[in-house]
Amino acid sequence: MRRRIGLAAVVLLAACGGPPPAPPGTIVVALANSPVNLDPAVGLDEASQKLHQLLYTSLLKVDAQLRVVPDLAVRFETGDSQTYVAEIPPGVRFHDGRELTAADVVFTYRRFLDPAFTSGRKGAYRDLASVDATGTHTVAFRLQAPSASFPINLVMGIVPEGTGPEAARRPIGSGPYRLQSFVPDDHVLLAAYADYYRGPATNAGLLFKVVPDATMRGLELQKGTVDLVVNDLVPDVVHGLRQDPSLAVHEGPGTDYAYLAFNLRDPRLQDVRVRHAIGHAIDRTAIVQFLRRGLARPATGIVPPMSWAYEPGVLELTYDPARARALLDEAGLPDPDGGGPGARLSLSLTTSTDERARLQAAVIQEQLAQIGVAIDVRSFEFSTMLQDVVRGNTELYTLQYVGITDPDMLRRAFHSSQIPPNGFNRGYYVNPRFDRVIEAATAAIDPAERLRLYRDAQRIIAADAPYISLWVMTNVAVARADLTGISLSPIADFAFLRDVQKRN
Repeated sequence: MRRRIGLAAVVLLAACGGPPPAPPGTIVVALANSPVNLDPAVGLDEASQKLHQLLYTSLLKVDAQLRVVPDLAVRFETGDSQTYVAEIPPGVRFHDGRELTAADVVFTYRRFLDPAFTSGRKGAYRDLASVDATGTHTVAFRLQAPSASFPINLVMGIVPEGTGPEAARRPIGSGPYRLQSFVPDDHVLLAAYADYYRGPATNAGLLFKVVPDATMRGLELQKGTVDLVVNDLVPDVVHGLRQDPSLAVHEGPGTDYAYLAFNLRDPRLQDVRVRHAIGHAIDRTAIVQFLRRGLARPATGIVPPMSWAYEPGVLELTYDPARARALLDEAGLPDPDGGGPGARLSLSLTTSTDERARLQAAVIQEQLAQIGVAIDVRSFEFSTMLQDVVRGNTELYTLQYVGITDPDMLRRAFHSSQIPPNGFNRGYYVNPRFDRVIEAATAAIDPAERLRLYRDAQRIIAADAPYISLWVMTNVAVARADLTGISLSPIADFAFLRDVQKRN
């Protein structure tokens, strides 16, 4: 029987006219988009996941080196990477006062084993065989096969046993904040939870205002009607706000990764010399400096530089137009008119209608023209563009991965079994050697062996160049100058907000 869940303080409908006035001691944060679903097992959009971090507690978390480490769990261990045991502390309370126990953890994750439960997350748990309480505060996760990458899936909020669809709008968690009101496309108001097991937040609460326009988010910061914006300002707006003495800009290394990809079913792009030539023709430093206003750094691969698994010694296709032209000559694509307007090769580049994406595509188009590669830029609304990419109806395309935390993304992006609709291998890359290495890395139990294999995998991908890495984003928060406690993690999570307060 489903447990009856109610929160008298939750207000779901409010009179028109925008968010309520922020209560004293509340920090006002602007969001570009409204959260879609406040159930952590269902809401996959960025805004929802940011709020999950504040409303719920999670067994594990991601640290500054992108390792998965205990959070709520006081013990987390495995002997064979096939059975994982987590122990939680007693006395942790949900917002309705009930104690969080192993039964709640079991319920949270068994939902993914229920054929009737609908969630975009379910694919990540396909190797999960069972979840069982082995004590009041101890849970065992058993997998169908060993997987050292499985723990990343335990970085997710725990819901009370019996939670149903009402959690989308009326969530009950055990995190540092509890929900006060939620009006979609308008605001979310959170109040500090006094009984949070690690102690109450330093502020009274958080008011998230939905402000879709980036320029307006900047203006609200300047007016003082918003206190803080995290990663929701375009570089040009951040550049302008740096001049305002009432504001402070905070930066930190991020994990969002931008790339140019090839459709390797195209015979012309199957030649690695052509791919290397295109890589050598793109001036990533100029893109970072002028388009990103310095709020990025040139990327060397999909694994972020701060990751425990990062391999710095990969082949880098540095900007070298002369080398690019020589590679095209070697590939049998000579210059038809000695540097004139004639093209060695003509390709289409698919991108979105987002202004920044279109400007980046235009820069790439101009740079490739310098080596005799003619680019036809085709921009589409994002969902249409993504459909074309998944169906293989592209030659080149640019995209961005957001919040990469685990090197298992290498498998999901490049393993031959991950060609759509099974995964993210949208360029149809196939290399049996890579498949063997990444499969071994996924199953490896010894940390040193796992690291060695992931580094091998990165070297293979860099040499084969199914992607041309463009940049990895710098996280940036712009805040009122009187705010303290701002600290940006590599994944720019919102956990730090419990430490933010205004100077007296």
